[in-house]
Amino acid sequence: MSQVLPKALLDTIDNLAKLPGVGSRTAERYAYHLLKKDSHISEKIAESLLNLHKNVKSCPVTFALISDFEEFSPLYTDESRDKKTVAVVEEPLDIVALEKTKQYHGTYHVLGGVISPIDGIGPDQLHFKELLERIKNDGVEEIIIATNASVEGESTALYLQRYLQDNGQENLTITRLARGIPAGVDLEYADQITLSHALAGRRKI
Repeated sequence: MSQVLPKALLDTIDNLAKLPGVGSRTAERYAYHLLKKDSHISEKIAESLLNLHKNVKSCPVTFALISDFEEFSPLYTDESRDKKTVAVVEEPLDIVALEKTKQYHGTYHVLGGVISPIDGIGPDQLHFKELLERIKNDGVEEIIIATNASVEGESTALYLQRYLQDNGQENLTITRLARGIPAGVDLEYADQITLSHALAGRRKI
């Protein structure tokens, strides 16, 4: 039986479908859209994907993403940033979200994920030891735990707190991003973790 679509188009659909959040139908629409458009668009996308692995690397101190010609993250070497305050995030893109607030002037540390036994990810696969080294080298005074409000994010936050205390950092200030009910969300639709944090972080009015 002959195939309905050309192999080149099928291969593109299959590869696009490997992206997170992209199902087969969405992959089909993306692939067909690229096919209909000027070939220069596909060439530009292909070129950028090749450069992604060639020209992007991780900072050896913060594990934020940097260009291949940079030695360290600019957010770490910038003298106006407070190295004594470190926000610990799960992934590099979490830094972008915090930077958009324009309210944070410390530095960052990317764990590289969260503890998730079901996915085979334990503490040894994450950058806990490197964080401890930074605390000692930079004289860090406050760690802001900024992991996501998921079960894995909460477990990782608790592990990090115990890890720092067990490694002689009892005097270190450890804080957690405040959590609450997002604007426009009814209580009945809020998840249990969000509600728990909202109750714990309630304040007098």
